[in-house]
Amino acid sequence: MSPTVPAATAVPTPVPVPARSPLAARAAAECVGTAALVAVVVGSGIQATALTQDVALQLLANSTATVLGLGVLIVLLGPVSGAHFNPVVTAAEWWTSRRSGSGPTARDVAAYVSAQTAGAIGGAVLADAMFGEPLVKWSTHDRSAGNLLLGEVVATAGLVLLIFGLARTDRLRFAPVAVASYIGAAYWFTSSTSFANPAVTIGRAFTDTFAGIAPGSVPGFVAVQALGAVVGLALVAVVFTRTEAPASA
Repeated sequence: MSPTVPAATAVPTPVPVPARSPLAARAAAECVGTAALVAVVVGSGIQATALTQDVALQLLANSTATVLGLGVLIVLLGPVSGAHFNPVVTAAEWWTSRRSGSGPTARDVAAYVSAQTAGAIGGAVLADAMFGEPLVKWSTHDRSAGNLLLGEVVATAGLVLLIFGLARTDRLRFAPVAVASYIGAAYWFTSSTSFANPAVTIGRAFTDTFAGIAPGSVPGFVAVQALGAVVGLALVAVVFTRTEAPASA
């Protein structure tokens, strides 16, 4: 979930992506990684609700599993695709590197976003299958309240600020821990429990379980996630402004 250049999730890289990795391999890594991430989120939510009726414990179990799973996935797949697993991270990386030509091309973005979305849907279906739930059942969990949408702006802006801030300061080696930790914290400090990812949001609409989101709430979440990405990039530009050293006489 971090930028492939110079080295997430946003999302979005802990290490530089080798030039030898073909687009097909990178897209496959994004599909598998996003599928695994959604399977962790949805599956741990189902497991938590089966084990306890305490909502706080359910969210704790769900967030803990997500933190651990996301960190592992970034470490594993970062060297292949950059481990974005998130369309806003992919788009943000394209935007920030479009002039230098060092980042993803429009073709790369299309492949990544398609793979991420397909993987997210597949991950939700897989989780439902593992726990004996209907493979596809639209969620009835409405998340359209304004305060939840604000929470998504904050969650996504913070994620983009973190990832691209690490990139600006040459500390992307910390991305697996930093990104996973941020998502775990944002589960608790944002009203929306920090989806911060359009692909994951779409995938979670396919399951009527603890982690689900009603299809009618998806467009609003995706729109404010895009807004959050813009806010995050603006914050990166302000906070991590580079000052050139004065020329010597």
